[in-house]
Amino acid sequence: MKLLFDAANTLIHKPKLFTSVNNVLHEYGYNIPDDYLIRTHRFVSEVIEFPDRTNEDFYRDFNSQWLYALGVIPLPEILDSIYKKCSYLPWEPFEDTNYLKEIKHSISILSNFNTNLDEHMNQFFPKIFDTIIVSEKEKVRKPKIEFYELAIDRLNVPASEILYVGDSIRLDIEPAQKLGINAWLIDRTNNFPYFEKRIKSLTELKNII
Repeated sequence: MKLLFDAANTLIHKPKLFTSVNNVLHEYGYNIPDDYLIRTHRFVSEVIEFPDRTNEDFYRDFNSQWLYALGVIPLPEILDSIYKKCSYLPWEPFEDTNYLKEIKHSISILSNFNTNLDEHMNQFFPKIFDTIIVSEKEKVRKPKIEFYELAIDRLNVPASEILYVGDSIRLDIEPAQKLGINAWLIDRTNNFPYFEKRIKSLTELKNII
């Protein structure tokens, strides 16, 4: 068996994002619980496609849709403040990624990301990943089936011998399952409680591998 992981919001995240956004909303008189903010962000992320390299125009559009979903009119001054507070927040590994060190199987990454991903992975997880496949470099991205076919080819094993973990049903789980990959949703904040093949922590993989 070989293990394959998504990167953003599966292995690494920006933990200061939601605090920063909530601070802005508080300034404008909105008191939204953190869990609702996180859940709504997850749902909007499921339907809006992130480019490999984001920019201000993308984030203004994304944050507008996010605010609408929260019941907040996306006034230009709110969008400006969110962008200023949230631009260039650092990536950090999730706490449960410590479990990766215990896995004895080959581990690789398949991610919609720019070519800086190698740098992030080597910083946080030195000498853990055998292969890192990045959409910007390969010129194909999730949810395209071709991206997953490329991963199967690079890992050089049948699809049924790959265990894949990602945080998006649309981008990760559905296309992987179509090819026969054993795909599992990582759902740390319990956004999709009725999805069958899901885990709430990477440590649960010890019961699956």
